[in-house]
Amino acid sequence: MKLTAAVAQGATFLLDTRTTAERALALMAQAAVQGAELIIFPEAYLGGYPKGADFHIYLGARTPQGRAEYKLYFDSAVTLDGPEIALLAKAAAQHRMHVVVGIIERDGGTLYCTAVYLGAQGQILGKHRKLTPTALERLVWGFGDGSTLKAVDTPWGKLGAVICWENYMPALRMAMYQQRVTIYCAPTADDRDTWAATMTHIAMEGRCFVLSACQHLRRDQFPADRMHNALPEAPDAVLMRGGSMIIDPMGRKLAGPVYNEDALLTAELDLSVIPMSQMDFDPVGHYARPDVFSLQVHTAPQHAVTFTDQLGSGSTG
Repeated sequence: MKLTAAVAQGATFLLDTRTTAERALALMAQAAVQGAELIIFPEAYLGGYPKGADFHIYLGARTPQGRAEYKLYFDSAVTLDGPEIALLAKAAAQHRMHVVVGIIERDGGTLYCTAVYLGAQGQILGKHRKLTPTALERLVWGFGDGSTLKAVDTPWGKLGAVICWENYMPALRMAMYQQRVTIYCAPTADDRDTWAATMTHIAMEGRCFVLSACQHLRRDQFPADRMHNALPEAPDAVLMRGGSMIIDPMGRKLAGPVYNEDALLTAELDLSVIPMSQMDFDPVGHYARPDVFSLQVHTAPQHAVTFTDQLGSGSTG
């Protein structure tokens, strides 16, 4: 079995989520013309990854200006039942296309860095919330839990997403491999040279296709009049240079990496390569040593409050 997959590399319209969603629709239509049955968007594409923003956060102190900037960011986030996801889901059905899109998800008073899976019938297949935001991300994003680690079914096998530096978490990767993920998506904001080596390693380690999507964001696309940015002020300065790519299970680059430009990468994925690659390595099969190593993954949703009635049954709220 074969499929054509696409990876979108471009910028969020920061603080303008509706326009970003419309740009995503255009990229989906462009990918469909090229025969794509699956498209991957970068980390935080809807809602935005405001590279260089600091929200005026200091150890032990916040400022009114920083809170006001955070409110703008909070308002730009999306919900799974909101209009932006509905637009993309409708387009997915129109193009008969599966979609993985990075979003900033708003849930109550907390934001999460999330990847959403959309099916070719326009349905939400699932989501994954980033388990551990990195560095300053932790001050504006919440922590996901094991309840969103489940990969989803597609005509080509299991589809999963691991976000940015989660890909440096060996246990999380193993949890994906155990589900027999055939298409491993890595939406990211990491544009360093080292990222390509990481993606190649994961493709070979997991014996899966790896699709990585990163934004190409310039300083003049950052709304500096409404949100402080601590990075260089030159209008043409590149805040994120991309580096999106598609790697096959033998570590061969099928597309990319592409830097310093917007791009829509496509490649044909020949799924017969997976069993051929597993002839001599299967990380959760004949190359595993469960008599020596074991991994336990807790997949129950975690709630701050549990209500228990007199009969002992519980509910969350």
